[in-house]
Amino acid sequence: MSGAINNGENKAKKSLIFLTGFMGSGKSTVGPILANVLGYEYIDIDALIEKKANKKIVDIFRTEGEQAFRAMERNVLRELVHFDNCVISLGGGTIANEENCKLVINNGILVYLKLSPDEIIKRVQDKDDRPMLKDEYGNPLPPPKLRERINQLLDFREQYYSRADIIVPTENVQVGKTVDEIVKRLREIMKKS
Repeated sequence: MSGAINNGENKAKKSLIFLTGFMGSGKSTVGPILANVLGYEYIDIDALIEKKANKKIVDIFRTEGEQAFRAMERNVLRELVHFDNCVISLGGGTIANEENCKLVINNGILVYLKLSPDEIIKRVQDKDDRPMLKDEYGNPLPPPKLRERINQLLDFREQYYSRADIIVPTENVQVGKTVDEIVKRLREIMKKS
C-alpha cells in the first residue's frame, strides 16, 4: 500500500473518497476508474482484508463468523483513514455500524452508489462469493429468501448509506457517466471547503 500517510491536516477530508453501496452496486468497477481520473491510489477494503487474513471473505465468514470479519474490517478501516489521495471501496456492510460510519464521514467524502432492490437481485443472484446472501449452511438462498434478505439488509443499511455526501444512482447508467457525475460532484464539494 503506497498511499501517503495523512499528517492530520484538514485536507484529508478532501483526499479520501469512500465508495459505499449494496453488493453489486459497482464499487469495485467504479473505484479504480475514479481513482485513475483523480490521480489517486485505489484500495478495495475487502481485497485488503483477504490479503491480511490470507483467506477469502467467504472463508472468514464460514470459519470465523461475521463478528470476526467485522472486527477485521473495522481494524483495516482505522488504518485507512490515515491515508491521503485514495479512493477506497468499502464492503456493502462496512458503514452499517455507527463507529465505522463516523470514521468514514469524519475522514473523507462518502459516495453512495445507489441501486433498487430489483437491480441488486439481478446483479447478485448468480454470485457465489457473497456470504451475506447464503443460508447458515453456506448454500445460496432460493429466490424468495434472497429477495427477503436483500430487502432486510438494504432497509437496515439505508440509514447509513443515506448519510453520504454524494448519492449517485447507478441503475441503467454507464460506468463512465457514473464516474463523470461523481467527479463533478466532488469538485463542487471541494470548491466549498
